[in-house]
Amino acid sequence: MSQTQFAAGATIHIHRHDLPDGITFGAMVAIDTETMGLDPRRDRLCLVQLSAGDGTAHLVQIIPPAMGGRGADCPNLKALLTNPDVIKIFHFARFDVAALYNGLGVMTAPVICTKIASKLIRTYTDRHGLKDLCRDLIGVDLSKQQQTSDWGAPELTAEQCAYAASDVLHLHALWAKLDALLVRENRRDIAQACYDFLPMRGRLDLLGYEDPDLFSHR
Repeated sequence: MSQTQFAAGATIHIHRHDLPDGITFGAMVAIDTETMGLDPRRDRLCLVQLSAGDGTAHLVQIIPPAMGGRGADCPNLKALLTNPDVIKIFHFARFDVAALYNGLGVMTAPVICTKIASKLIRTYTDRHGLKDLCRDLIGVDLSKQQQTSDWGAPELTAEQCAYAASDVLHLHALWAKLDALLVRENRRDIAQACYDFLPMRGRLDLLGYEDPDLFSHR
């Protein structure tokens, strides 16, 4: 079942359980997730947002069988997440990759992360949140009002859908700006090495190696 909403010039398609057959996103798709909390080991995956950067967002509700859903039975979404020919853009991919792996049982790859890119190249600031990047680099002011709402509700509000869509609608434009800066400052190869490691970083987090971090001295 799908429904369509319109918000601030964007088209938002809401799908229950899986992406419909036949949807394509091109060579690069922006992805984000919403969960019941900030621990991907504990808090269930509720929503996966996707956009081709064309002003359209697709929101896939992951509903557990106990609530009448199909849980991880979403073959079209899984096929996209694991397609080696489609690059997935995230902001803070470390969390999303872990949440997707824990919730759906598939490892998302290949990935790039705008938060990592920003930390590598925008060393003149400590502001690397999505809201900060969108404002500073592409002149878009994102609202974070729905960030802590109940994403596990069977029916999402129009405000929740608009918020969720906004997290993916601008990632293509944001990545273009950041990628150009990485190239300019000769740090793209370092960034790529970080992106390549992200799937394993997500698995380490799920195994409990976030604290203590394997890469810390202690």
